[in-house]
Amino acid sequence: MYAIILTGGKQFKVEVGQKIYVEKLDVEVGKEYTFKDVLLVGDKTVTTGSPTIAGATVVAKVEKQGLGKKIHVFKYKAKSNYRRSIGHRQPYTCLTITSINLK
Repeated sequence: MYAIILTGGKQFKVEVGQKIYVEKLDVEVGKEYTFKDVLLVGDKTVTTGSPTIAGATVVAKVEKQGLGKKIHVFKYKAKSNYRRSIGHRQPYTCLTITSINLK
């Protein structure tokens, strides 16, 4: 069984036991998080929502919170001695899918 969920403005196709990295969620490590924005659930038959399926949930356990790889942003303007270098690390949450529930 698989499901397509919506979180952080992105859609993820998930299955039970799968590990996913999503935009940072405000949940402690070791706790469970329930996704209520389930767009599609597929098994032998496919159930779609418009836009979400009422009563369908995906439960995941929070494995860790962290920061992604650093990206470097370099701003430069020619002939004006303007140079700026900054870095950014995007926060993420690592989840393991424990169950997909269809009401």
